[in-house]
Amino acid sequence: MHIVIVGAGEVGFSVARNLSQDGHDVVLVEEDPDRASKAENELDVMVIRGNGARPNVLEKAGITEDTQVEMLIACSSKDEVNILACWIAKKMGVKRVISRAVGMEFTDTEVWSRDLGIDMMVSPERSVAREVEDLLETQGAIHSTEIDSKAGLYAFRVDEDSTANGITLLEMRKRNPELVTIIVYVKRDEEGFIPKANDLLEAGDICYSFCYLDQIHEISELYQPHKAKKLRNVVIVGAGKVGFQTAELLLKRIRGIDIRLIDRDKEKCQRVASELPKVTVLWGDGADEELMKREGVSSAGGFVSATENDELNLILALQAKSLGVSKSIAVIRRKNYMKLLGDIPIDAIVNRNEALSSVIISAVRYPGSASTLALMDQIGAETIQVTVPDDSPASGVELKNLSIPAGALIGLVRREERRKSDIFIPTGNSSLKPGDRVILFVTQDVIEETLAVLGVDTA
Repeated sequence: MHIVIVGAGEVGFSVARNLSQDGHDVVLVEEDPDRASKAENELDVMVIRGNGARPNVLEKAGITEDTQVEMLIACSSKDEVNILACWIAKKMGVKRVISRAVGMEFTDTEVWSRDLGIDMMVSPERSVAREVEDLLETQGAIHSTEIDSKAGLYAFRVDEDSTANGITLLEMRKRNPELVTIIVYVKRDEEGFIPKANDLLEAGDICYSFCYLDQIHEISELYQPHKAKKLRNVVIVGAGKVGFQTAELLLKRIRGIDIRLIDRDKEKCQRVASELPKVTVLWGDGADEELMKREGVSSAGGFVSATENDELNLILALQAKSLGVSKSIAVIRRKNYMKLLGDIPIDAIVNRNEALSSVIISAVRYPGSASTLALMDQIGAETIQVTVPDDSPASGVELKNLSIPAGALIGLVRREERRKSDIFIPTGNSSLKPGDRVILFVTQDVIEETLAVLGVDTA
């Protein structure tokens, strides 16, 4: 697909990199010379320098009256640039346009996107809130992302008292035949590998697993037995957009939940209290240990630090964990802080820009769904999406009978039948059909062999 992306900041850069790796023809538009140079040096995409809201610049990117561009993604930090770029693209015949919306009023209702002809408007704060809410509900997960309303990709750390500790994947399946899940990647210390049926799991391993959402609590209990309990109370520090959206989403999703929201800004507290009357809003300092104890952080099921300061969020999440909170989450902007997760005792770190870029990427990979595939960027193996060709030798053959090499796994299948789309997690008894879209997890040395088994042309 021919795609134009406006904006080469952290979000646009990530989207361009992923879609280019997927095999799409990507043109990136960026006005800032430093960002444009970085994209030219590090990405396999064409870079056009200029303002993405100007028709002559978009024309250089291929958006003309007889355009062959099939999609425009506007993800700069300026709403007016994004909206105008989408409007121009639609006028020129681009079939699908996606816009980032910094101002939350643009995504409060669908009116703006509908009236402007924008197919999808995405908010970074709402993307973060969805990921945080999912992490809080799935207590045992350290990363999580829903693929759609049916399945998700989760990262679980194997606890010492886990029944999965010290047994092979094959034995784990035999002991839990009712659970449908597939571990596509295991991170052990600083190394990682695509597991085989006879590989042993160890305490401390991080297992990246596709799971059905209706079984997520049972699967969470498998890895983290002491954390598989219903979420009843949450403390949030930071009453800005992320904190507000997280509290609002938790209220909608979990009946009777007790939420304490703390902020140092008195006016912000008053505003949030008037808009979320079911939330206990407190004017105070989230770093005040005595305040946190009085508000029950020690017995809380979840804690979220969502101030505007990355370093403060990490410290607050660390403090909450030391006070005894069940699950502690820090929201950050700087990508390099994601590396700290294994080094400091907090449960999860959520990056605002990664959450947003993953929503956009998955909207391209899986049109029409709210899927997010952020975790795939953290997996140290190649993640490839392929379509099973009509003449595939794998068509109709049970996966257990395919000669898929060690170092390769089929993680997820999307099948279109009778105008309906269905996602399923394959087992050894599953078989593929022509047209199935398959997500492969594969090491570099067996990519060509794996694609050949599926009949996918590597030329």
